[in-house]
Amino acid sequence: MKSSTINKEEIEKFSKMASQWWDPNGKFKPLHKFNPIRIGYIKNNIIKHFKMKPSTRPLKKINILDIGCGGGLLSEPMCKLGANVVGIDASKKNIEIAKFHAKKNNLKINYICSSPEKIKIKKKFDVVLNMEIVEHVDDINFFIKKSSELLKKNGLMFIATLNKTLKSYAFAIVGAEYILRWLPIGTHDWEKFVKPKELIKISEENNLKIKNLDGLKYDILKDKWELSNDDSVNYIARFKKN
Repeated sequence: MKSSTINKEEIEKFSKMASQWWDPNGKFKPLHKFNPIRIGYIKNNIIKHFKMKPSTRPLKKINILDIGCGGGLLSEPMCKLGANVVGIDASKKNIEIAKFHAKKNNLKINYICSSPEKIKIKKKFDVVLNMEIVEHVDDINFFIKKSSELLKKNGLMFIATLNKTLKSYAFAIVGAEYILRWLPIGTHDWEKFVKPKELIKISEENNLKIKNLDGLKYDILKDKWELSNDDSVNYIARFKKN
């Protein structure tokens, strides 16, 4: 029986780059480019699901858990939209960077160095974010199980990850790491990529019902990410807790 989702090699890898989280031209440049589409997708789906009223802070009173929050690239926008945010990450360095940046921007975010199976919080959340994290954990089944346990009934879980296809190997590893140098070599392990069918199966076994799944593609001419019908490389899914 697994007792941890933490992959120490992955944590060390991201800890070494922690100081660059908030540099839009640094090693996390692809995530900065990725952020607008992620924020819009999460925000719009939360508003629709919980029937929130449009306002400058539409996510007021929504409790969000951002798992694998890194330096806070998603936690901060969610907080600015009015949500109560708890961000967790297994890397102490990532949490230190996230705390420092939030304090500098006067944002109240509860950052904790932890993983979903070790977090000591009794409350359950309206929304759980697992964005670009499942391809870095040690056991995806155990990780989804523990993440689901932290979600309220009728709550939403968002998962964004990479499909396990030849195209994803060509684009996400050969292209993004070796040719374009968008990401440091070794950022991804293709063996850890997960097919949508497999992700849905694991999630359904843990009381999570798929509501929608969309592909994500990068438009070179517009220099931005967009939703797409093509989920062969990147995709994002929304699940509802039964």
